[in-house]
Amino acid sequence: MSNGWKCPKCDCRDYETDTIATTGGGWSKIFDMQNRKFTAVTCVHCTYTEFYKSSTSTLGNVFDLFTN
Repeated sequence: MSNGWKCPKCDCRDYETDTIATTGGGWSKIFDMQNRKFTAVTCVHCTYTEFYKSSTSTLGNVFDLFTN
């Protein structure tokens, strides 16, 4: 994230980031493959959160299939 992020609810410029992974539909849901990755940006003042889609790697998806 750039230093220009500002919370759209309270105008606070302080935030925390985290990464989450989710399943898609079809076979990835059946095999519990978390092939969708997002970056969560949360305002430290009011806890408003925005999600930004990130890319996943094929190797990471294969590894996830065998480790779930």
